[in-house]
Amino acid sequence: MVTIRPDPVHVGGVALENHLLLAAGVLGTTGASLLRMLNLGAGGVVTKSIGPHPKEGHSGPCLVVLEDGLLNAMGLPNPSKEFVDEIATLAKKPVIVSIFGGNPEEFAEVAGWFAGRVAGIELNLSCPHAEGYGSAIGTDPALVEACTRAVSKSGIPTWVKLTPNVTDITAIGKAAEKGGASAIVAINTVKAMRISTGIRRPMLGNRYGGLSGSAVFPIAVRCVYELYDAVKIPIIGCGGVSTADNVVEMMMSGAQAVEIGSAVFDDVKVFGTIRDSLYAKDGIPAKDIVGCAHG
Repeated sequence: MVTIRPDPVHVGGVALENHLLLAAGVLGTTGASLLRMLNLGAGGVVTKSIGPHPKEGHSGPCLVVLEDGLLNAMGLPNPSKEFVDEIATLAKKPVIVSIFGGNPEEFAEVAGWFAGRVAGIELNLSCPHAEGYGSAIGTDPALVEACTRAVSKSGIPTWVKLTPNVTDITAIGKAAEKGGASAIVAINTVKAMRISTGIRRPMLGNRYGGLSGSAVFPIAVRCVYELYDAVKIPIIGCGGVSTADNVVEMMMSGAQAVEIGSAVFDDVKVFGTIRDSLYAKDGIPAKDIVGCAHG
């Protein structure tokens, strides 16, 4: 397997400790859990998505474990502005705050709470199971551009997380780039559902949810590959990454770093495991493999 030299990592305006980040929505609800993931080997962490108003989220069941991934419909539960104090002790750490809103003004408002307190902001324009938020906005290039610009104009590093649930993800990526995004994160979960044959009802309380885990890895690789040819800003790959070889494959498709989420469910020490296999002093510079599969 290809190994990478452990050089300094800078992606989308953010200095990371390595190429591996905790994805939004996984152990990102408290300052203590975020610090734990950094101590276990994550090069950076993305928080749970924070919005303009507190939300309780959907009624359960909210998570279903499948043979090849996870199916969830959380509904963006969050404490809103109170989260600022929750992560105050992580001010000097590579923390990216995921935020959501229903319009550009709300995105700007929430981003303003964290300006100067975190390394960057990740716009959740891709959650497939929160009415009025996420992919409800992220499928419209004009809205994506406007929401991105509302945050990026403040000067804080602005990452935009895209949904795969569109006809052409490159159109959305270009809109984010036009709006001033520092980087693109691809992808969020794929629309999905399962039905219990025993009770003859959907397994999730919300009926519909988002699929993550190994089942979506090939989708994520393709999305990153397509975006690499369409935009000039950095891409962070996300979706089903669980091994060092997955990281290398994602980078060869065009990603400069990766986010890992569902794999943490199976092994909370996955960042350290991947890091130990991915890096070697005699490895090659990461830049030599980013996008190399494009020929």
